[in-house]
Amino acid sequence: MVDILLVALNSKWIHASFGVRYLRANLRELRERSAIAEFEVSRRATDVAEAVLAASPRIVGIGVYVWNAVLVRDLVHVLKRVAPHVTVVLGGPEVSHETEAQEVCRLADHVVTGEADLAFADLCRAILQGGKPPHVVAAPTPDPAALALPYDEYGDEDLRHRMVYVEASRGCPFTCEFCLSSLDDGVRRVPLDPFLAAMDRLLARGLRTFKFVDRTFNLHVPTVQAILRFFHQRMVEGLFLHFELIPDRLPDSLKPDIAAFPPGMVQFEVGIQTFDEAVAARIARKQDAARIEENLLWLRAHTGVHLHTDLIVGLPGEDRATFSRGFDRLWALRPQEIQVGILKRLRGAPISHHDHAWGMVYNPEPPYELLRNSVLSFEDMQEMKRFARYWDLVANSGRFPATLELMLAAPSPFEAFAAFGRDVHAWTGATHGIALGRLGEL
Repeated sequence: MVDILLVALNSKWIHASFGVRYLRANLRELRERSAIAEFEVSRRATDVAEAVLAASPRIVGIGVYVWNAVLVRDLVHVLKRVAPHVTVVLGGPEVSHETEAQEVCRLADHVVTGEADLAFADLCRAILQGGKPPHVVAAPTPDPAALALPYDEYGDEDLRHRMVYVEASRGCPFTCEFCLSSLDDGVRRVPLDPFLAAMDRLLARGLRTFKFVDRTFNLHVPTVQAILRFFHQRMVEGLFLHFELIPDRLPDSLKPDIAAFPPGMVQFEVGIQTFDEAVAARIARKQDAARIEENLLWLRAHTGVHLHTDLIVGLPGEDRATFSRGFDRLWALRPQEIQVGILKRLRGAPISHHDHAWGMVYNPEPPYELLRNSVLSFEDMQEMKRFARYWDLVANSGRFPATLELMLAAPSPFEAFAAFGRDVHAWTGATHGIALGRLGEL
């Protein structure tokens, strides 16, 4: 039995929720009156509700994201029907914008918008003391220096078997319109000394995979160097570090620190999104395409870094021909992975102001993927979604490197693989459930 139950509905079991651990760490004197309960989105809402209510909580806090929004809605429906005395508090990016328009927000007792690390604790104090807080609480943007770090909230099972997230900074200085980070109040760095001390404790407890969620890891070079040197001095078998990299910012002073790691120990997630200058300008994305190519070529030639790169299908004005050219340009740089993502209209993201000019039509249900626009038909988008899935199975999986080179040895690697994708869909009618042996035959 607890007073406060923090509920995380994760896309997969392996993903340990970072947000609920930050919330619990910052409950301060209320922490011992709280607990964390994590579930996968594949669970039924009634089963989750049963498990939640078994703890007899007075307050249930739920983080809402694009990947769990449907389950949260169904869960809140059940909770308010069978246990109306339980106070339901929602937070997270999905309910931080367009709040009043959402059914789930109307069902909940309270909604915290913005970064709720401190505001959720204040709200819980008010509720437990019998106060009547407002329905919607706008959380002030917290200073990371004022926050208790959440890393002691990871259990030993988390460290052994799950994805553990860490952050050395919050926010983003860029204004890319498809991304909610474009609304951030600049970049705020976590104080370095306590952060590194926390990383040292995680290493001592056996953690080997560190996934940094910083949007702009390499923005502040002294901090990057300190973190890389910290981990290089503590290299152990199985250590793996994941960072999100600004692709056109790789100063010479940083290169020796990156090159010092053995192959496969460091992964950079590099958001390219588009190589078309007009499209990039249209969505307020500032990047130097030539510098991106130069930096990726250097990383492939002089380091053992695993490069996970991203492109987005469906950006305003990005037709099939320009996307194809961008894909071919990126493939020529030979990153280990090219993630082909479909544009989503995230709640609050400024991308919505292109809806009329470019005929942007999105699925009204999460994850709000683009269905069509004025330069890509619905049929085009369906084919591109299949392309992305088959590319994951064949290319990003790393299972068919020699075959892939032969398949893409055409004037346009994109068009060559698109033709393969059309054949696979014609032969199987499937994008999931294709056994590895069958995929090899195909």
